[in-house]
Amino acid sequence: MSDLPDELPSDPAELRVFAAALLDRCARLERLLKLAKDAQFGRSSEKLDADQLQLVLEDIEGAVAALEAAEDRANPRTCEKRTAARRANRGHLPEHLPRIVEIMMPAATCCPCCKGDLVEIGCNESQRLDVVPVQYRVIVTRRPKLACRACHGVVLQHAAPERLIKGGLPTERLVAHVIDAKYHWHLPLYRQAQMLATHGIAIDRSTLAFWVGYAAQELKPLWLRLRQLLLASSKLCVDETPAPVLDPGRGRTKTGYFWALSRDDRPWAGPDPPGVVYAYAPGRGAVHGLRLLEGYRGIIHCDGYQAYKTMARETRADALSGTLAFCWAHLRRQFVKIEREAAPAPAPVAREALERIAQLYAVEKALRGRSDAERRAGRQVHARPLATALKQWFEAKLDHLAQKSDTAKALRYALRHWDGLTLYLDDGRIEMDTNAVERAMRPIKLNAKNSLFAGCDEGAENWAVLASLIETCKLNGVSAEHWLADVLAKLVNGWPAARLDELLPWASIYTMHAHDPRLAA
Repeated sequence: MSDLPDELPSDPAELRVFAAALLDRCARLERLLKLAKDAQFGRSSEKLDADQLQLVLEDIEGAVAALEAAEDRANPRTCEKRTAARRANRGHLPEHLPRIVEIMMPAATCCPCCKGDLVEIGCNESQRLDVVPVQYRVIVTRRPKLACRACHGVVLQHAAPERLIKGGLPTERLVAHVIDAKYHWHLPLYRQAQMLATHGIAIDRSTLAFWVGYAAQELKPLWLRLRQLLLASSKLCVDETPAPVLDPGRGRTKTGYFWALSRDDRPWAGPDPPGVVYAYAPGRGAVHGLRLLEGYRGIIHCDGYQAYKTMARETRADALSGTLAFCWAHLRRQFVKIEREAAPAPAPVAREALERIAQLYAVEKALRGRSDAERRAGRQVHARPLATALKQWFEAKLDHLAQKSDTAKALRYALRHWDGLTLYLDDGRIEMDTNAVERAMRPIKLNAKNSLFAGCDEGAENWAVLASLIETCKLNGVSAEHWLADVLAKLVNGWPAARLDELLPWASIYTMHAHDPRLAA
């Protein structure tokens, strides 16, 4: 163990004390490790979702740190070793951060012997990460009136600047900050109002909500343009997730749905930048999907939900002409569930199915990052034989299973969707699963968890507009807050509608690590 001292105590009594302390530490660490493993790898009914798991791990890691702090105070040698390890492993701070240099000179700068001047022969330098707490400030805009003493009636004055909230308090940058906190960092408006109050700023939650809704309307043309560009893509991932919405007439919430269109061609270095568009609908039926996709003609990557099949059904007059590609992750989850629920008893069919699907994913991992032509060629050589053998195995196993069993249902699901599941083998642009759009859905679910529900259908629509733009910023490595402040200022100052493409997130200069020069005092 790295925390053992260089020399163990020679006295038996001291050695017993040392061993007891070591055993106590090991017991506590084992308990914390068991908590972490149970949270991450426990039974399906006991497992936490990814966000809850992070909270558990934070508490466990904090408990380990507190244990180390107590040991450091009790044992200076252990403290020295850990300090050296931290210096070696803490990495480098980003270069774009401003540096505040503190020079600490000795109290005396002359020789204590001869009283002569001392000269610098070297120095020790360390860096620590600091923070300046958020600072609110007031922008005072004065517009002097200039008059001519000689000419009657001549008065000149600079025109009043355009504002997003006319007659209101906020700058566009403050509105961008509120939107980013709500939809990027999932901080509800009532909490933001409480945080403002700690700075002596009394702004009601309803006022913040007004700012957000006003900005959403200003940004809606960008959302529409983003949706238009995504619908022109050759391939889209589509998914939907429930979102509770307050139903005032009934005094309770109703279930609405967020639909998502996602484009992410980075795994095959596609030419189009990634983006995501959310749209709110009161249901998840085919009628809502058809309204969202609006005659889309490309590849629709989705799960096996019946509404997508209905949308593409040729017998419908309003049917989409897109091709459905189905998701292997949804099939794999069925076998994972079967195996977990069977534990500790074996589930040999589910286990072998998972192993065979893992082989297909291994091929896909090896091809990630290559061109679509290279991916197609690699899949034909390596993945197609595996898929053909897997289908034959599914058909053979299905004949020997109870037809009402969960395993038989999973096999029938696979065979019923086989053409869509294997469509990716013939097209290097298609992924094996819809994980890209499922990742895009996570912020929506987290925001719903923190806000509990949307206040109305219109509020959910604003949520969809703002979340679309923020998540597209994140996909393109753009600072959403800086981008929002810049775009809102340009829109209120009459940015031409014909140049909206120049304002889209992937055209922004405000990357995640870029410093906004307007924030300088």
